[in-house]
Amino acid sequence: MRTGLARRVLAAGLVSLVAVAGCGVRPSDAITAGDPPSGRVEATPTITLYLVKNGRLSAVTRPGGQLYLSDRLAMLADGPTAREQAHGFTTDVPFEVGPFSVTAEPGRPLVVTLSTPASELSTLAVEQIVCTAAAIVPGSPAQVTVVGAGQSVGPRNCPGQR
Repeated sequence: MRTGLARRVLAAGLVSLVAVAGCGVRPSDAITAGDPPSGRVEATPTITLYLVKNGRLSAVTRPGGQLYLSDRLAMLADGPTAREQAHGFTTDVPFEVGPFSVTAEPGRPLVVTLSTPASELSTLAVEQIVCTAAAIVPGSPAQVTVVGAGQSVGPRNCPGQR
């Protein structure tokens, strides 16, 4: 007798469950929500450095966001990444020239200050610094003066950006 009662309670519970589960959501047609997204997809921000390859300047991009110019210049002194080295890139900017500081005044050349004499840098090292600094200035080519230990080189433009 108990099994019969248990079966009836179970059956009533199942019927109630099916009735409740079927309530609420009704079938419908597709609902439009407008056009799919379009437009240009923003790429990962990159920074441009000028390294040396086969004795000439070469622009190299690296992933990166908003870095201070002094941090970008420090990357020159740190040298190329392993991947860049594998592709033949080097740097003429010696590690000892850092830390860098940068002064920017409207209408005047950027001034990059080193911790060593500017005149001791090779021509390629100066061009690496000038071109890397100029790469952050939108629009017209920026002039850059490199200063260190009371000596200055410039103002100069990045070669090819006259």
